[in-house]
Amino acid sequence: MGSSPSKDLLDRHAFRLDRQDPYLRVLCINIFVRDQDRSLRFYVDQLGFGLVVDESYESGGRWVAVAPPDGNTVLALVTPKRNTGEYKLIGRSQHAVLVTDDVMAKFVEWQKRGVRFHHPPQTTLWGGIFTRFDDLDGNSFMLVGRDDFVREIDAQRRAAAEKLEAERRTAQELEIAKQVQARLFPQKLPMLNTLEYAGMCIQAREVGGDYYDFLNLGQERIGLVMADTSGKGIGAALLMANLQANLRSQSAIALDQPERFLRSVNQLFYENTTDSAYATLFFAEYDDKARRLRYANCGHYPPLLLRRDDSLERLDSTCTVLGLFTEWDCLTRESQLFPGDTLVLYTDGITDSFNEAGEEFGEQRLIEALRRHRELSPQVMLVAIVDEVRHFSPHEQQDDITLIVATCRTN
Repeated sequence: MGSSPSKDLLDRHAFRLDRQDPYLRVLCINIFVRDQDRSLRFYVDQLGFGLVVDESYESGGRWVAVAPPDGNTVLALVTPKRNTGEYKLIGRSQHAVLVTDDVMAKFVEWQKRGVRFHHPPQTTLWGGIFTRFDDLDGNSFMLVGRDDFVREIDAQRRAAAEKLEAERRTAQELEIAKQVQARLFPQKLPMLNTLEYAGMCIQAREVGGDYYDFLNLGQERIGLVMADTSGKGIGAALLMANLQANLRSQSAIALDQPERFLRSVNQLFYENTTDSAYATLFFAEYDDKARRLRYANCGHYPPLLLRRDDSLERLDSTCTVLGLFTEWDCLTRESQLFPGDTLVLYTDGITDSFNEAGEEFGEQRLIEALRRHRELSPQVMLVAIVDEVRHFSPHEQQDDITLIVATCRTN
């Protein structure tokens, strides 16, 4: 066999995706057989092909197709009606070529399964090895291989193995990062007499940029923190960790000098991040005895304060975001809480969630949910509100969902 069209079929450019021209490959080849069930068992049980489709139609026709393990080309097993031109083609197929990186191994394997070969594998002048075999109806197939194809397959296998290993390492590293970030959220809640509170963060990815915290400031006071860093994924998570470290390391001065505390946090965040990195932040110091909330809103969504009489207040911005400016200052404001008041802090993962019609959950739906569930404990209220958001937006979560609910106790 000095020359063969199969040599061209085996050329390495024949099985690579062409990135310049439109993609093109052979999808299906008809093999005419007498009995589809009998042939199906041959191709599946003896050759190790996979069943692609087996579907019967009301007209009485049946579509049966199989494919080799790589699945690139489908063989349709067609049983034509008698007295048709196609019926005469049963067993006449002579030109289908299968390629493998080990012809001898396939020869031995299939021969043991009863496949009828014309002859043992033979070498060719073009540097390959080939043999022929028949299916149950006499359709003939060529089984071929050659050195450069073997090398190409080996290279593809190595590349696939390296890709899988890289993906495994990435998944493992992300899982470790997820566990580390989970520890950055508050693990214990300082006990208060006049305020019951709880927080929750549901990340859209393994890690995210939303952050909430409860800082123990001493003297029966805590700091409520809600923040959202710029970006997504690992980058946002690193910013979140940086911000968390800055807040906790500087929190000793928050009680007496909240403006200085936030200026220091901004300066550190500015110095330790890139020019485009920033974070919105809401920080509030709650006095357990006086039921007083002293807060600064650094470009964050206004927290909602639902009063006992059902009136609503928004704790609007008092300064711009953290991290963009070295010359930065902020103002603080105060708000008195009364028994029965409920405070909600949230990130845009709540209000920006959208439904199939493209409508956002929005602030108004959040306010309505807050009013519906205000009699619940903060922990239960968190779950109820998040459930409403997920029911409204049932598709894949696009952004972190973070929420703090705090209720001023009646006693």
